[in-house]
Amino acid sequence: MRFAVALALVLPLAGPSTAADVRYESEYSVALGVLPIARLSFNTNVDGDRYRIQGNFKSSGLVEVVREVSAQSEVSGQLSSGRLLPDRYTLDYRSGKKKEVFDIRFSGGDVVEVKVEPKPKPRSGNWVALTEADLKAVMDPIGAFLIPDGTDVCAQRLPVFDGESRMDLVLQPKGVEAFKAGKRKGEAIVCSVRYEPRSGYRKGRKDIEYLKSVTDMEIWFAKTESLKLYAPVYAKIPTRYGTVHVSAERFDG
Repeated sequence: MRFAVALALVLPLAGPSTAADVRYESEYSVALGVLPIARLSFNTNVDGDRYRIQGNFKSSGLVEVVREVSAQSEVSGQLSSGRLLPDRYTLDYRSGKKKEVFDIRFSGGDVVEVKVEPKPKPRSGNWVALTEADLKAVMDPIGAFLIPDGTDVCAQRLPVFDGESRMDLVLQPKGVEAFKAGKRKGEAIVCSVRYEPRSGYRKGRKDIEYLKSVTDMEIWFAKTESLKLYAPVYAKIPTRYGTVHVSAERFDG
């Protein structure tokens, strides 16, 4: 479930403008099948070439469906040639009584420091350990889903590190669909998504094996009016508990 929540947290990112300082909020709904289970709210701040995006995820508390889950995520960094270069990414994740805090520092696209609380127990058995190479030229789980204009949106292999696991998310074209998000409506580019774990996971784990087998995960991207980046407006994320749908209710401010 943490993968679905982490992926949901990246979706409400409408590219901020570099022409002037920008501050705005956005909102998304999350449903398990047809049942609403959570809300998302995001605050985006841009000051010159510096950006900060804060996200909050809160489940509806329907414990008979899923555990009560909340997450606060934040990324900060620098805007450079249409790309977001992170300095720091944090995720405070709670599921029931379980709490995990991830703090990642970046430099030049490489991970230079990782802190996790509580400290992970020693791994053994079928654990696929991270290597130094796994932390080179990677993206944080937020900036990875902001695709610069002028590129083939669905011809991407996104190398993502979330503080524990290193994965590739492989996008392939699937067509176009009409979308509506608040006052915004238009055409979205639809990409299928294939999940490929690289390291930082246990072989044979049921949720990992399930995600590897999924063939109908998808993300819809639309161009933002502010920075002319492509950002997600909808995602369909199959899980072992059912399909999670994340839908923009306000997009691009």
